[in-house]
Parts: sequence; C-alpha cells; structure tokens
Amino acid sequence: MPDGIPRHVAVFDVGKTHAKICLVDTAGRRILDERRIANVVHQSGPYPHFDTDSLWVFLLEGLNDLGRTTSIDAISITAHGAAGALIGADDLVLPVMDYEFAGPDALWADYDAIRPDFAETGSPRLPGGLNLGAQLYWQARTLPAEFGRAAAFVTYPQYWSWQLTGVAATEVTSMACHTDLWNPGEGRVSCLVDRLGLTGRTAPLAPTLGAVGRLKPALARRLGLADDLPVASGIHDSNGSLLPHLADRRPPFAMVSTGTWVIAFAIGGRRPDLDPSRDTLLNVDAYARPVPSARFMGGREFEIATGGAAAVPTPDQLRQILADGLRLSPSVVPGAGPFPDAQSDWHLAGDRVAPETRSAEQRHGAASLYAALMTQVSLDLIGAEGPILVDGPFARNAAYLTGLARFTGRPVQAVAATGPAIGAALLLGIPETAPPSQPAPPADDLLEIDAELFHRYRDEWRRGNLPGAP
Repeated sequence: MPDGIPRHVAVFDVGKTHAKICLVDTAGRRILDERRIANVVHQSGPYPHFDTDSLWVFLLEGLNDLGRTTSIDAISITAHGAAGALIGADDLVLPVMDYEFAGPDALWADYDAIRPDFAETGSPRLPGGLNLGAQLYWQARTLPAEFGRAAAFVTYPQYWSWQLTGVAATEVTSMACHTDLWNPGEGRVSCLVDRLGLTGRTAPLAPTLGAVGRLKPALARRLGLADDLPVASGIHDSNGSLLPHLADRRPPFAMVSTGTWVIAFAIGGRRPDLDPSRDTLLNVDAYARPVPSARFMGGREFEIATGGAAAVPTPDQLRQILADGLRLSPSVVPGAGPFPDAQSDWHLAGDRVAPETRSAEQRHGAASLYAALMTQVSLDLIGAEGPILVDGPFARNAAYLTGLARFTGRPVQAVAATGPAIGAALLLGIPETAPPSQPAPPADDLLEIDAELFHRYRDEWRRGNLPGAP
C-alpha cells in the first residue's frame, strides 16, 4: 500500500436487484474480479424484506475467494438508498424492509403529521417506503415491541460494515438520501429522529472518507485475511458513482447519470429554491456538502418513445427532424420528473401526429432531443452551472449530447461510467478535502448541425403546454 493508500479493495456492492463482491484496483480505477448474486426479497414474515442472511454468506464466501488470488488491502461497502436496519447486540431485531413495500402508505396521513417540511430536509414525499422515515414510522406503529428492543439504528451500507467490524454507525450520504431523517443545511439529524423515538439510538455519524474500523479478528482468521484490515463505513450508491468526479475537478459542474432514471447533480452553482413537486431534492455528497438534484425517468421514456428500436438517425436525418419540428412533449412517464402532470404527445410543426407514421430513425432522434430538453429543464431547476458530464447510455447518444450542448450553451463531455463500486473503493484513499481546481473538460465531438436549428427547436418546445417551465 504505497503512501498508505489501499491498492486492492474488496467492495460489497448491494444493488436493489443484484449484489456483487468486486476486487477493485484503485490505481487504475477498474474492477479486476467480480461475483454476483440476486438480491432476493422475501415475502414472508412481518413485511417484504431483503435476504440479509444469504447476502452475508455470499459476502464472506466472496472475500474468501478473492483473498485466495490477490492480497486484499481494505474492504468497502456501497448500497442502495431507502434502507436501514434496527439492530440489537449482535443481530437484527427486525428485517431490512424492501422499500417497494406499500404498507407505509396506509399510515400516510399520520406520518405526514410528524415528518419535517421539505425546507428542513430537502426530501420530497415519496410513496411506499422510499422515505426511510416512513418505514421506521410504520415499524414503530405496527411492531412496537420489536421496535422498542432496537439498541441502534444504522443506515444500510453501515449495517454491513457493522457486521464486519462491530462498529455501529450512520453515514451522511445514506442519511440524506430522501429519508426525511437529515437536515442538510445544518449538517445534523432532522427533528424526525426525535419524533420517532430514535434519539440516543441512532448510531453516531461516521466519516464517509476513511475507515470506520478493522475487520473482526475472528472473521479475519476464518477468511484468511489480515486481522488489521481497514473497513470503510460505506456510501450510498449514487454518491459512490459521483465521488470519482468530485475527486477529479473543482465545482461548478453538473453530473448527469443516465439509465432507467436520469439523475442530475449540481455541484457548486447557484443555490436554487427547489420544488419537491417537480422531482427535485437535496442529496449530500461524500464531502458532506448539500447537492441539489433532480430526476426524471429518461431511460424508460426513451424506450417507450422508440419502442426499443436502435435506429440511430444520421446527422442529415437529425437536421431534418429539427427543421420539421418533430417534437415529443412531456411526460412520457407521468407522475415523475419536472412536469409530472403533463400529458405527452407527438407534434409535427405544431400539429399532433401519430408516432407510428414516423420512421424509427425519426422517433429515435426526437426522443433523444426530448431527453436532452428534459435534462436542461432539470439542470435549470437545480441551479447547475459549468460544464456538464454525462455517463451511462446517453453518453453514447450523439443526438442527445449535441442537443444538450446546444440547448444549454455549455460544454458537454461524455465520461466513462465509474459505477458505485469504484467510488466505494476510493473511500479509503481520497483526501478529505476536494482537489485543486482542474480545467473544464472540452466539449465532445458534436454533430455538425447549425446551432440555430437547435435554438428554434428548443424555444418551440418550451412554448408548448409546459406550465412552470423555467
């Protein structure tokens, strides 16, 4: 470990659908080896919950396997949000709830009466268990005896670091992920913690960067690993993906992570008045800084609009789409994004048009431009400034990248998707302060199409039936 920075880090990456154990080379920021398992949700018991017993066995077997081929220098954790654990002396007192469980909705009105305002938490009201506070309230009301026996509450990545080290902790990126439990402006827990009866039982906040403890000696001997192996407390998965970019450049810049959801992060920039009704919220990054964020279901919308056809338009075809004014209005997936109540439709030169009368290339191009326009609105809503970094599938979509650059008038750069495991591996080796300023990234090679065509297209789209468009 030159300069004390772990080179080979085993990362337990717990996604909603799958869990992975990865061996990450931090010098090259790449995954050397990986094992994967389905993240099973059990429907039995008091409520749908994750199979943490199977995940624990998988984690230990994976550490054992990886340690046979490479010397592991450290262990780190990353996990999805909207999850936490109520623990006793040595085990769970209640299972870790699946956030898709609709049970908390039955207590919606009662929970709303005690949850903090958006102004305190930056956390919008979400259905089911997507607000972790709503899960805890449901458990306290429905299973009061078990809830009362909990010695500590820990956020989900820290449940696994507790299992490995015996150190119970919470961590800011997971506490601030639309939980209702965190006050980003003041850097402390929200009033909800006390209202839930968890004051004194919420585990102490551990730094995101650095080690929370050392691997338990008994586990180290069982797995054939060093008994002083450092273990990070862990990080929320979206923040794990963001961390390498935070480490590489100074604000202001924007990060747009694309997939089923398009999630925009404003790093630096102006501080906006966020509107929870338009899918904006405050996250908190690994340096404990509030990060205005916005989201819309861009990948799902793109798939619906194109019918899944991979018919990429040529530059000439895209130029014609812009000139003809073939536009898709929001929202293809209603109830989410910056225009949750808008009814989507296709338009050609201002008139409605049936999408089946358009070619696959036309639909692909118009859907790409729609996603770029929705991204611009999201970035405006969160006060983003500076260059725009794009990762995920849209980073390979030239029409989207060109549209985003022309619509915003800012540099756009496609970047390699780092993924949460890479960011988690860096927790034990990134300085605790942000790096010196880096030059803005250059714009990608964009399509050679007159910018004025994009500007007219954008202005017509925004003049449509889009109440509240900034």
